[in-house]
Amino acid sequence: MDFQHSPKVLELQQRLEDFMAEHVYPNEALHVEQAEAVGPYGHAAIIDELKPRARAAGLWNLFLPPGHGEPGLSNLEYAPLCEIMGRSLLAPEVFNCAAPDTGNMEVLARYGTPEQQERWLEPLLAGEIRSAFAMTEPLVASSDATNIETSIRRDGDEYVITGRKWFTTGATDPRCRIMIVMGKSDPDAADRHRQQSMILVPVDTPGVRVVRPLPIFGFLGVLDKASEVVFDDVRVPAGNMLLGEGRGFEIAQGRLGPGRIHHCMRLIGLAERMLERMCRRADLRTPFGTPLSEQTTTLERIAESRMLIEQARLLTFKAAWAMDTSGNKAARAEIAMIKVVAPTMACRVIDWAIQAFGGAGVTDDFGLAAAYTTARYLRLADGPDEVHRNQVARLELRRHRGTDPARTGGGAAVLDRDAAERAGDAARSRYRASVAAPSPA
Repeated sequence: MDFQHSPKVLELQQRLEDFMAEHVYPNEALHVEQAEAVGPYGHAAIIDELKPRARAAGLWNLFLPPGHGEPGLSNLEYAPLCEIMGRSLLAPEVFNCAAPDTGNMEVLARYGTPEQQERWLEPLLAGEIRSAFAMTEPLVASSDATNIETSIRRDGDEYVITGRKWFTTGATDPRCRIMIVMGKSDPDAADRHRQQSMILVPVDTPGVRVVRPLPIFGFLGVLDKASEVVFDDVRVPAGNMLLGEGRGFEIAQGRLGPGRIHHCMRLIGLAERMLERMCRRADLRTPFGTPLSEQTTTLERIAESRMLIEQARLLTFKAAWAMDTSGNKAARAEIAMIKVVAPTMACRVIDWAIQAFGGAGVTDDFGLAAAYTTARYLRLADGPDEVHRNQVARLELRRHRGTDPARTGGGAAVLDRDAAERAGDAARSRYRASVAAPSPA
């Protein structure tokens, strides 16, 4: 594994950092002010001002993988750029690299028909519209996606969609024009992972109703615009089906792998920035006659934060490298691990930063509350920690089950229970003999 960045990536990093310093950081306060003023059914005008500048600077659609247009970066190449954008809640959309659009664009690029790509992918790539992804449902444990109940039923040349979704990111945005909806097209299929399909549903289709925005820890306008959506006998053309009936899980795996890299690297960038703020705050505050930066508790937290961030970044780089070299399926353990490690790390680092700021840390003045909300929410998005931990554990058990490399000097051998018991008995006998033996004179 070689994580040395190529000259192309190093140059993009520098250009991104320069753009962030000139255009993004100075406008963060305005972004929050505008977003809160218009609420979940609007968007901050500063985004419309900055997007053309980012595109003119050649910092546009950086997430696109090889074979799908410029810049054609691998997961490992995109990862450090995603980290830079993650330092600000404003940045990803400015560069047209925000969720759920990135995942939806990747789905359309990989699985969409030419007609679907012309109608929806091209305006998304141009930043002219936004999109939503509807998978999670309020009445079932959606961490197991085989539970989803939304119906996708064929009726002649149309499909009829009926169901209720929530945490449908982006649905309240007035620029949202298209949703990717996951539902069951064949609930009786013997293979539970072939019951689901994904289908394109234009937001203005009769029967689509955005019920309400979902505040995340009270935030409505700044973070992802989560919402609840009802599909009441929504009819769309049969040509809106993605890839084919029963292919929903297949599409989901292709979508979620890169998306988890994106989420984790953005969180690493966010944690880096909060650590920087913690360090500066520690130098500025002097409680009880001693600067915070000289107090052991603060020093330990700063050191732990640095180590946690470095560990998370290297593990995420490894996951990106494994995806690039071996594919999503081979990298599933690494993908699952980073989805636990990165949000947990970010929550801890940001929480320590909040403590360093005292009461100011829980206000909106320094961005810490929104940062923590983002990190905490991402312990649930794209599957909760528990699901990913279970997957990692099952893969680890499978890797070790029934083999004992030590018995053959490095080659795996099937365990012989009787032989193991005999070896244990012999070891216990030797121990008893050694205890009973008289001490040497």
